[in-house]
Amino acid sequence: METRKVVLLCGSPRLEGNTAQVLAECAKVIEREGLEAETVLLAEKHILSCTACGLCTGGECALDDDLNEIIDTIREADGFIVGTPVYFGTARGDVTAALQRIGMVSMASDSFLSRKVGGPIVVARRGGHTATLQELLMFFLINDMIVPGSTYWNMVFGWAPGEALNDEEGMRTIRRFAENVAFLIKKLH
Repeated sequence: METRKVVLLCGSPRLEGNTAQVLAECAKVIEREGLEAETVLLAEKHILSCTACGLCTGGECALDDDLNEIIDTIREADGFIVGTPVYFGTARGDVTAALQRIGMVSMASDSFLSRKVGGPIVVARRGGHTATLQELLMFFLINDMIVPGSTYWNMVFGWAPGEALNDEEGMRTIRRFAENVAFLIKKLH
């Protein structure tokens, strides 16, 4: 039987920050459910902004940075989860730059995002969670993806590294979301 995989894109600039820790917990749940989880750290990548050049019809982006390797990883996966810290009420700039380009390549070529299961996770000290979730949901929905729910919205509160893991309700919500992603992938395949 083929192993199913979920790619988790971590948009934090901090390798050990709250967003990375929340996604690590999410990955543990996905693996416990029998799927493979691969985390891509944007902090280790160079991502340019989309120029709307229209040259992505061949299945990859024409810009020369690290995005095409991320696209190849997502293309082969069954699920895609994006985690970001909230900066000024929105997702970090490199997260939105990556998602815009990933979406453009998918739409202009083989629609590789279509019917993948996933969704966004946001982490913030105090506010901006719901606006950022709405911003990121636009990416998932316009790309014909399947977004499962959870027991609350996929948001976690925390500022100093490790604080997010102490948000019991937030982490319970994230764990259930990860279970639902795995559940749907197994049901669909």
